[in-house]
Amino acid sequence: MRRTVPSTLVAAGAALALVWPTAPAVAAEGDRGGQDRGPARHALRAGITDDSFYFVMADRFANGDPGNDTGGIAGGKDEHGFDPTAKGYFNGGDLDGLRAQLDYIEGLGTDAIWLTPVFQNKPVQLEDGPSAGYHGYWITDFTRIDPHLGTNADLTELVEAAHERGIKVFFDIITNHTADVIGYEEGARTAYVPKDVEPYLTAGGVPFDDRDHAGTAGFPELDAATSFPYTPVLEPGEEDLKVPAWLNDPTLYHNRGNTTFTGEDSQYGDFFGLDDLFTEHPRVVEGMIDIYRTWVEDFGIDGFRIDTMKHVDDAFWQAFGPGLLDFARSHGKPDFFMFGEVALDGSDAAAKAFTSHYTTHDGMQAILDFPFQWAARDFVSKQGSGRALARFFRDDDWYTDADSNVHSLPTFLGNHDMGRFGHFLGVDDPERSAEEMLRRDVLAHELMYLSRGNPVVYYGDEQGFTGTGGDQLARQSMFASQVPEYVDDDQLGSEETPATDSFDTDHPLYRAVAGLDRLLEQHPALRRGAQQVRAAGEDVVAFSRIDRRQQQEYVVVVNTADRARTLTVPTWVARGDFRRVHGDGPAVRRSARDGRLRVSVPATSAVVYASTERIPASRKAPPVRLAEPVPTKVARSRTKVTAKVGGDSFFEVTFQAKVGGGRWRDIGTDDSAPYRVFHDTRDLAPGTKVRYRAAVLDNRGHSRTSGVRTTRVAPPTVDLTTSGQGGTVSAVDPVTVTATVDPERPGQSVRFERSVAGGAWTTIGTDSSSPAFTVRDDVTGLPLGTRVRYRAVLLEPGTPRVVGGPVAVTTAAPTPARDSVTVAGSLQSEIGCPEDWQPACVESRLAFDPTDGRWHATFDLPAGTYEWKVAIDGSWDENYGAGGAAGGDNLTLVVPEGGATYRFTWDQVSKEPSATLVP
Repeated sequence: MRRTVPSTLVAAGAALALVWPTAPAVAAEGDRGGQDRGPARHALRAGITDDSFYFVMADRFANGDPGNDTGGIAGGKDEHGFDPTAKGYFNGGDLDGLRAQLDYIEGLGTDAIWLTPVFQNKPVQLEDGPSAGYHGYWITDFTRIDPHLGTNADLTELVEAAHERGIKVFFDIITNHTADVIGYEEGARTAYVPKDVEPYLTAGGVPFDDRDHAGTAGFPELDAATSFPYTPVLEPGEEDLKVPAWLNDPTLYHNRGNTTFTGEDSQYGDFFGLDDLFTEHPRVVEGMIDIYRTWVEDFGIDGFRIDTMKHVDDAFWQAFGPGLLDFARSHGKPDFFMFGEVALDGSDAAAKAFTSHYTTHDGMQAILDFPFQWAARDFVSKQGSGRALARFFRDDDWYTDADSNVHSLPTFLGNHDMGRFGHFLGVDDPERSAEEMLRRDVLAHELMYLSRGNPVVYYGDEQGFTGTGGDQLARQSMFASQVPEYVDDDQLGSEETPATDSFDTDHPLYRAVAGLDRLLEQHPALRRGAQQVRAAGEDVVAFSRIDRRQQQEYVVVVNTADRARTLTVPTWVARGDFRRVHGDGPAVRRSARDGRLRVSVPATSAVVYASTERIPASRKAPPVRLAEPVPTKVARSRTKVTAKVGGDSFFEVTFQAKVGGGRWRDIGTDDSAPYRVFHDTRDLAPGTKVRYRAAVLDNRGHSRTSGVRTTRVAPPTVDLTTSGQGGTVSAVDPVTVTATVDPERPGQSVRFERSVAGGAWTTIGTDSSSPAFTVRDDVTGLPLGTRVRYRAVLLEPGTPRVVGGPVAVTTAAPTPARDSVTVAGSLQSEIGCPEDWQPACVESRLAFDPTDGRWHATFDLPAGTYEWKVAIDGSWDENYGAGGAAGGDNLTLVVPEGGATYRFTWDQVSKEPSATLVP
């Protein structure tokens, strides 16, 4: 969007507006321009490719109406949730305050405001600190704005005011869970029960796997009393708490206990007790689509950021995404856009294979670019390798398919969960000066704005907020804070702290961000252009941005070193002038006869040079041929298809596939070398014949098509893992053997076999409950030192026999899995500790027993009622409560009159603590 930037806002470096010569016309997609281009297409630029985001937590931005601070709820802070002195409670921000600060937000160049969830929340969850639902992720009513933040009418006014300025409004939405309302007869926050241990049962008592029904209209009828491993119950008065009413049906939740955020339970477990929706059920799919259609139709919301996407099954997204997108487009929102949170660590090919799955297979438009955040922090804050960043950008092809690519991904540097980039700068190098931290913060924003994707600024980062950690420690208020943990924070580039209002438009980071946005408005190639990696060194990287219409080449060089660097950068413009449009350095540089451009970059800075001439027009389309298509090493369901293109200029390569006797279909267009797509074949049966071809389009509109390469879909792989460490397993505990299948599909099952001491293979069990196939093998009768091998056989109709493994283990005496285990609770002072609830108290520690592989201690206790759990390694970072749930409920111990002796035990395999009376 075009806007006027106040004169007080200057770019991070000098900027020269260039007047480009008019480019000769290139035929648009579908317009042959008088010549037959065959299957050649232009690379896609869709959705929000032109947008920059400002990510706001409404409660922490501006308090426009103090009258709604308590949400109209009587009582104290643990009833209404408002306490401006506590980081875990409502602090007072609201929608009216946000609307009043639209000038400030617009001054940054913001195209879209992304709001954390603003639906009505459970005000306080006593089990969680206690703390309040200020963040918006504990929803009880999906049809109303939380009264602490305002009303539905206030939202209407905000959206209208933003739209008048050309600013979109995006909602942060949740489909995975609701507030913690459902409890279980067996306990409130209990340990996860896997599907292979207790499968779901129909109302008639028949076991079934929900994955076999996900995405279909039919789903077995369920009974709350018998269908689940835990029996869901609702507290009196909360039977009809949730809105819409269908959310009060306990059979529409997974009811399996708390997640550990790994394996199967990552998609089926409760987030710290939050009620996990049964998203495989068609009623949940339909209900969630209906909820969010209303916000589009009635309030004009422009798009959604979707929380916890990786914790929801694929079939849900395949219905939810296209369903909402079609609805929005039919209701006057042709550019409606959705992007999901797929949080993970890492930035390598495996990380991109995982995150891109939601766009290439599940039909969603985009995901938040967590791999970019990792790569940017590694390069700028940890001063990692520029070559690693170059590899990261070259792997962007993982996102390329027929209707999406990497250019639609929102990129970010920090957020409300992981923490702020300013905090990372201090953690990654505690010796950095405040001046260097500011320079590197600006540099990180330069990298984000000048590279592909759509930049997201986390509110407060433009004021130099740092914080001291993630989650609540990264949620400072922009208005004057009374929270002790916030008022002591440093702010980069300022002597102020969050104890004062932080809406300073002269702050150096605010000015830098606004200047970068203005630069991108003046030079659209830096926003929408193809990105071609050019060169890299240990602490420097160079890439070009090219707009296919203008055919000018912008050279971006980013230097993280503490001293100036000079880099020779290949370009497609020989003997041409390049003018500096951003950063410091000579105003003009000239490329050599071979197109190489020598660029010097000051320490910890970025520079951009733009060619004053067009890339030379191609005389004819270059030759193009396909390499042999092969399954990738990191994802069996993705086939790498690579095109080798002759010549060296700006090209766009369209890939097509023909499945069996079908027709040719586009599977993506790539506009930067290496030219590749990673075709998702997950839904094709093994052995299916697939033909591939590619067509190159040069910068003059000529095209040429490659020959055809034929392959067959590879069979799945089965990966096998076992419990134990270093190939050794405890001889007194069952061995857990887990198989994962790639690709995973409905109807699969896995048979597990073992071979003892080189003997014959025997079956030890079969599991049909995806996504993780598991069996537990009893090895207690085997002598120490016995070698046991395991393998897994995939059973899938129409699929050849696939065997995973073998994996060998050796039985051994059990060894402690932790350094220490402490009984912590209200009984510690009776045991001899100075205080209760002390995880590091030595007097209440358990001792490891190598004869049974468990931790034990015996304590005499006086009469009374006590609460307790076990704390690991002297802190609360890892603790286990009822049922062995991580962070689970306290256990209750009632000691009879006269006192008694109890033996406390912690099972390091099941994680379950227990206490038994000693006679």
